[in-house]
Parts: sequence; C-alpha cells; structure tokens
Amino acid sequence: MEKSVYDVIGPWSEIKLEIIKRYAAEYTKILNKKNFKFLYIDAFAGGGLHLSKATGDYVLGSPLNALNVHPRFHEFHLIDLDEKKAESLKELVGNTPNVFIYRGDCNKVLLEKVFPRASYRDYRRALCILDPYGLQLEWDVMRMAGQMKSIEIFLNFPIMHINRNVLRKDRNLALPADIARMNKFWGDDSWNKSGYFKEQGLFGEEEIKAPNESIVEAFRKRLKDVAGFSYVSKPMAMRNKQNAVVYYLLFAARIPVAKKIVDYLFGDYNYGKKAY
Repeated sequence: MEKSVYDVIGPWSEIKLEIIKRYAAEYTKILNKKNFKFLYIDAFAGGGLHLSKATGDYVLGSPLNALNVHPRFHEFHLIDLDEKKAESLKELVGNTPNVFIYRGDCNKVLLEKVFPRASYRDYRRALCILDPYGLQLEWDVMRMAGQMKSIEIFLNFPIMHINRNVLRKDRNLALPADIARMNKFWGDDSWNKSGYFKEQGLFGEEEIKAPNESIVEAFRKRLKDVAGFSYVSKPMAMRNKQNAVVYYLLFAARIPVAKKIVDYLFGDYNYGKKAY
C-alpha cells in the first residue's frame, strides 16, 4: 500500500496512541477475569499505520495496537469512510478471526450495526475510540454509548477545528454548513451559550469568545449530564510545538476503576503539558 494512504501524525498523536494502548491492556485484563465478552471499536480507524512527523517512521495505529493486546478482545470493529484506508486495513489484518471492517459513515455503522453487539444485558462490554478529524462525529453516537452503560469511549474533542470553522471571534463569519455540523456534534445549538459571553467594553456591551477550557468543560459536563456517563476525565490538552492546543483527549465510562486507570495515565503525561 502506498504511503499516501497513511496519515502523518505529530508527537501529540503518538502519545494518544500510547495512552489508548496502555489502557486497552488494563481493560482486557480486568474484563477477562469476569464473564464478559469485550469488544474493541474504532470509528475512524485509518489505514492501520501512520507516519511519524518527527522521524518519518511507520507508527502502528490504534487498531493494530489493539490486535496485539493480551488477553485478546473477543471482537474488533474497525470503521473508515475512506475506501483506500479500509482496503489498507484489510491488507494488514488479513483473515484475522473476529475482525470486522466497515467502509462507511461511522455514525450510521455504529448505531445500526456495532453498538447493538455490546448489549449490557448480554454481558458484553466495549472500548470505543472516537477520533474524528474534525466535526464528522455526531452527538447521537456519544449519547447512545453513554446510555447503553456498556461502552467506554476515548474522544478527540477537535477544538482547533471548532475554533477555525465555528467559534470565530466574529460569529457571523461561520458558514451555515459548519454551524450545522457543530449542532450535530454538540447535539443542539447550546454550544452558543458556552462559546461566547458578554462583556462591557468602551462602546457598550461586547460579545467575547470563551476560552478553550470553558468550551471543553461545557462539553465534558454534557457527556455526564446528558449522555449519562458516570465519569468523564479531566480534558487532556494535546499541544503542538507552538504550544497551541490541537485537540483535547477525553475519556468517559461508568466503572470507577476505569477512572483510576485513566487518571493515572493522563497524569503520567502531565495532562499534555510536556514539551512534544
């Protein structure tokens, strides 16, 4: 497969991959001791490999990392909209048992085909990676994951993309199509209240864009109060070399032990404050 199929990733993404890999190893150890079937789900699986921006070397993607975890997941559900990336996954995975690869819109595939396989009453559990490139993910997916009680998620909150396309200093510059995508990602238009606030200026009341921390905290609260997750991690800021936040990594679950593990892992990387 030609290299153009694989995404070039920065050091912050390599750290994210390492965190997910380490958590997956603990996840399967714990559930293997109980009478559960546990699934690995990747909604934006990519081509299976990445190219390191720092070194140019190949980096294993999260699906291949998950396939190397022991005890082994009982099922793997890998989704990508890009036909070439889905084909690359098929080439890399081959005829590995219990690996299901879907080429399509993850919002439909997850709700219609994959999440029903993780029924709480059937003693099934799932670890789901939601790592969109922008605002391709829809709120209905996150809400169902929370309400099912059986699914834990790692979520990429794409703050840089949101700021560039939706939460502009002048909100009138946002395109209607981008606003519509934001509404689908957030679940409604209440992001407007979290994204802006009023402040008294020299010439009267002015509208000010809220800081990144306020926006992601509002979404974190939404995952708890609306989607129904018992625990949502403190956001981990993933920063580039200019110290700008590219995205926030969030984790959401219902099991207390998951909180302890993720708090430890996020703390191990100092919540994204290490120089990358």
